[in-house]
Amino acid sequence: MTRRPRVLVTGASGFIGRFVALALIDDGRFQPVVAGRNRPAGLDQNAYEFFQVGDLNADTDWGEGLEDVDAVLHLAGIAHVKDPSESTVAAFQQVNVDGTLQLAQQALGAGVRHFIFMSSIGVNGNANLRPFSSENTPSPKEAYAKSKLHAEFGLKSLCAAAPMAYTIVRPPLVYGPGAPGNFGLLSTIVSKEMPLPLSGIPNRRSFVSVWNLADLLVHCLLREESRGKTFVVRDGQDVSTSTFLKMIGEASGHKVRLIRVPHPVLKLGATLLGKRGMYDKLFDSLQVDDTDTRQVLGWQPPYTLQESLRMCFQNDSSV
Repeated sequence: MTRRPRVLVTGASGFIGRFVALALIDDGRFQPVVAGRNRPAGLDQNAYEFFQVGDLNADTDWGEGLEDVDAVLHLAGIAHVKDPSESTVAAFQQVNVDGTLQLAQQALGAGVRHFIFMSSIGVNGNANLRPFSSENTPSPKEAYAKSKLHAEFGLKSLCAAAPMAYTIVRPPLVYGPGAPGNFGLLSTIVSKEMPLPLSGIPNRRSFVSVWNLADLLVHCLLREESRGKTFVVRDGQDVSTSTFLKMIGEASGHKVRLIRVPHPVLKLGATLLGKRGMYDKLFDSLQVDDTDTRQVLGWQPPYTLQESLRMCFQNDSSV
């Protein structure tokens, strides 16, 4: 009987990580190993091994969690600093850079052959006129994205002359049931059924559902062609934020009433309210071209944007 590859998943107690761990369990071709502070909620405890580790930094001891592991899916990290007294740059460096490279170094020492790192499309930039691809020169604008790029560089350097291969994945906004951040914000706004001055926003944005992203990661584990590659990913249908709001309303059963207000007026209002950064993330254009991803991996997203949004609001869709 063929031995199933042991795959260590970090960040499985987080939004993306729980769905990825579930995808590995449901697939049946892997032996999932989860490492973190606590066991992830909603997963069958008999379906994976669990090892407790402390905070992510340059001193984290991954120890037994890496024993006989074939591949690592590193999804743990921080995107926001909760303590306003804490240095944002220092926190991102500690967790996203030092923590990642500490795990990668120990994985290499433990004989791991494949290290898959969850990065961010923010490495390419915050907005574009032409879709980003994995071949574009990185141009991160914020501390979070800069930390992800630094981790990418460190991982590539570590793997350059080593028997461990890397794969880097840069997703745009990831949505799904219980998603934090902007998708949760948009869903809450839609649920209020209040008139919104957001009709006719002239942007185009790429999104990826957590199910499609998890499926891509499974493909990266299974396909040798993923090794040494950087991938961007999307659902396949780019829409304006106005259209996305309407689609959320249709999927969740809420009436969305959008009022047309000139785009420059909205931008000025957001600037005056100190919300320009949030506004740009929601209403500037940001598209990705994942043609290379699909060709190299022979991959297609299993769910459309509409199907994924409907799944977000089904009672049985959460893990």
